[in-house]
Amino acid sequence: MADYRMRRRAFLAASATTAASAAAFSTLGVSAANADYTTTVDPGTSWGTWEGWGTSLAWWAKAFGNRDDIADIFFTLNSAPYNGSTLPGLGLNIVRYNAGACSGNSIGGTTMVKGAAVLPTRQMEGYWLDWYSADPASASWNWYVDAPQRNMLWKARDRGVNHFELFSNSPMWWMCYNHNPSGSADGTSDNLQSWNYQQHAVYLATIAKYAHDNWGFQFTSVEAFNEPISGWWKADTSSQEGCHFDVSTQQTVINYLRAELNSRGLGGALLAASDENTYDQARATFLGLDGTAQGNVGKINTHGYQYGGGRRDLLYATAKSAGKVLWNSEYGEGDATGLSLASNLNLDLTWLHPTAWVYWQVLDGGGWGAIQCDEAAGTIGAVNTKYYVLAQFTRHIRPGMQLIDSGDHNSVAAYDAANHKLVIVSTNYGTGQYIDFDLSKFGTVTGSGGNGLVSRWATQTGGGDAYTYHADTFLHGKVFWSYFSPNTVQSFEIDGVYL
Repeated sequence: MADYRMRRRAFLAASATTAASAAAFSTLGVSAANADYTTTVDPGTSWGTWEGWGTSLAWWAKAFGNRDDIADIFFTLNSAPYNGSTLPGLGLNIVRYNAGACSGNSIGGTTMVKGAAVLPTRQMEGYWLDWYSADPASASWNWYVDAPQRNMLWKARDRGVNHFELFSNSPMWWMCYNHNPSGSADGTSDNLQSWNYQQHAVYLATIAKYAHDNWGFQFTSVEAFNEPISGWWKADTSSQEGCHFDVSTQQTVINYLRAELNSRGLGGALLAASDENTYDQARATFLGLDGTAQGNVGKINTHGYQYGGGRRDLLYATAKSAGKVLWNSEYGEGDATGLSLASNLNLDLTWLHPTAWVYWQVLDGGGWGAIQCDEAAGTIGAVNTKYYVLAQFTRHIRPGMQLIDSGDHNSVAAYDAANHKLVIVSTNYGTGQYIDFDLSKFGTVTGSGGNGLVSRWATQTGGGDAYTYHADTFLHGKVFWSYFSPNTVQSFEIDGVYL
């Protein structure tokens, strides 16, 4: 064990991502890696109360929504059996439920147009079959479709999930100009018929009301769009449901949706917008809305596909100034090691300061999923190291904790006031080194077990520890330290911490 000594603090560069990410780190003032450094955790700076971690259910739940073992893995903190081994449950408490846009019925000889590139596994059945009646009890509605995704939603509810978001990738196909829920011909033209702006709002509000009355929970937020300003929702090339909405169209739909939710007694459900692909787009879209629409938005949703780029700090400032909740409502990439995930989570929690963070597909092919799957074949496979990296965050930074200043752009700190517990999740990129954690800004720090024990869990993204527990780290006064091998994520829990 190295001798403790105070060292000049240096920030690490998350160089394991792309060259674009590295450029962004430089922009945000993160320097190259130095051998050893000290970080001082400051409870005097709080970034808000953590709401939780989540996943979207479509498309993986369409294929695997009837499986209890999968629900146990993702939505509990239990040790869950998987393929002859045991996984630490991720304890996700947020689900995003996709209101489908597809149906196979004919309306007066008119049927849905299927895009040439759309994958069947990414077509979700919608409840509103035709335009004849908005009455959810009428023959225009079929509440029995989409059973697997709905079943997984219920399984999540029964395991303690407490945030439910309803979202749409595209309006129902018959509301679209070309009857194709994969997008318009050029991808930059609105595909929602102008006379159906309100009907799209009616569709989502009706589902939210039906869930309230019949499904045993209430959607806590509703989102009418998915990456709406993007230009890649093209009828012949998109592999999924999608729809372009100009900002002016979004504004109109937002106002209709708020009114439709209110008229059904769902005034407590936040209206989320606009799930743009990047941080910069999310900010530009929100600022492009008029005052009425901005007032009707209760939560700004952004996706995290700008990775190491973009002005997270400006989006946070915009949301804070407007008094809006801010979520990173979708993130994903193909790095199976989980190092890119840790890098971007550190950037999000350092600069964006969301109060919730949602992974897109926890089950997906290749490196995109925490666990690999083939949706078309209905098979699940290897656990990616990314799973264990995600567990470092989701199992320790829990809902209700206060996110506080870690003093280090490569660490996240959270304080549990009720249990007098401090959590730190830290990532080392590149060179192995010791990191010293200074807790001198807290009033009392005792650790657990009567001997100052700091509980430690480690995941080595290049192989080795996979969310492995170690009882080998101890406080020295109000300081502890730990060695980080290259490209390692570690979580620390310190008990007996008082402000």
